[in-house]
Amino acid sequence: MNPILSATAPPVTVELLGLARHRAGRAEVVVAGRTVAELLRAKGYTTAAMGKWGLGMFGTPGDPLKHGFDTFYGYNCQRHAHSHYPTYLYRNDKRFDLKGNDGAKGDSFTQDLFEKEALDFLDNTPKNRVFFLYLPFTVPHVAVQVPDDSLKEYEGKLGDDPAYDGKKGYREHPAPHAAYAAMVTRMDRTVGRIVDKLKELKLEKNTLVLFTSDNGPTHNVGGADSTFFKSAGDLKGLKGSLYEGGIRVPLIAYWPGKIKAGATCDTPFAFWDVLPTLCDAAAIETPKGIDGISFFRTLTGKEGQKTHDFLYWEFPGYGGQQAVREGDWKAVRQKLGQKKIVTELYDLKTDPNETTDVAAKHPDVVKKFEKRMEEQHTPNKEFPLQAIDK
Repeated sequence: MNPILSATAPPVTVELLGLARHRAGRAEVVVAGRTVAELLRAKGYTTAAMGKWGLGMFGTPGDPLKHGFDTFYGYNCQRHAHSHYPTYLYRNDKRFDLKGNDGAKGDSFTQDLFEKEALDFLDNTPKNRVFFLYLPFTVPHVAVQVPDDSLKEYEGKLGDDPAYDGKKGYREHPAPHAAYAAMVTRMDRTVGRIVDKLKELKLEKNTLVLFTSDNGPTHNVGGADSTFFKSAGDLKGLKGSLYEGGIRVPLIAYWPGKIKAGATCDTPFAFWDVLPTLCDAAAIETPKGIDGISFFRTLTGKEGQKTHDFLYWEFPGYGGQQAVREGDWKAVRQKLGQKKIVTELYDLKTDPNETTDVAAKHPDVVKKFEKRMEEQHTPNKEFPLQAIDK
């Protein structure tokens, strides 16, 4: 991997493509105030982000230009990103208008703009520079909106497609199932064009492409219908849940000559493993004292892959939640805004859909997992788990 950073070697892209990135930027792993982009830029990488950023407006501590990105293009607000035909976007810290857009429709569909910026970035980065391109896409995501040329591919082909009335603050749509499917297809087309561009520039053999999501599929709001599409399969839970449907997401990795085509892996990894993995790919030192481990050996088919003893999640949203996975055991706590704490236990080997709580049959396992939750939790006054943080 040393040739990655050689000034004479072809550029190497470490590219993180985001699907339905409801918490934009959170996948851009932060360690002691340092992001993947900061670590790579310090080693000579040109860095860029195109899509949605939600960690802070320009001029604040969360400004993307203060976290390792040479270039930013897109939305800088979660609420703003709920229209794919906004009246403005940002290039770096400069706002610019999108003439012809009114929020409901327009001349500029943001997914197409992000695609063009990404392709231009690949074309214009000097051939002797390594680079990192982060693409937190906003499709598929409510509002359900897509250009007519994509919508026509699915209109009338998905059975009953009742119109969405636009309640609860989202845009109405006459065929939301067709539109949502078309949004996914349009995103897939973008990914394909980016890969084609890497081939055209003869970079695909020196490029690691990661495609994943930061959380499970959305709720049935704004015209989205995860039930109709079985977006989480048979897994329990959706976005915002620490059941498997809310946190188990696929990751597709592409690197011709380095990653075996068609290879699969079911070893559990998590988003805090992305930073050390990309550091490994770029042959740079991983910061000390973090929970993440590199899964680079798994990607490249090498032996000696380290794995987690256990994985821990907590989430103050949606009522307050904790979860621990160790082997096939999974413990979940919900409604931590209430006084009563209940620990559920599931055997994912026999019950991956978390249908049967077996806590009563395994009190010793429950006790072990409750200790894990206590040890791993750090109280935070801004994000309290109220039943625990007295």
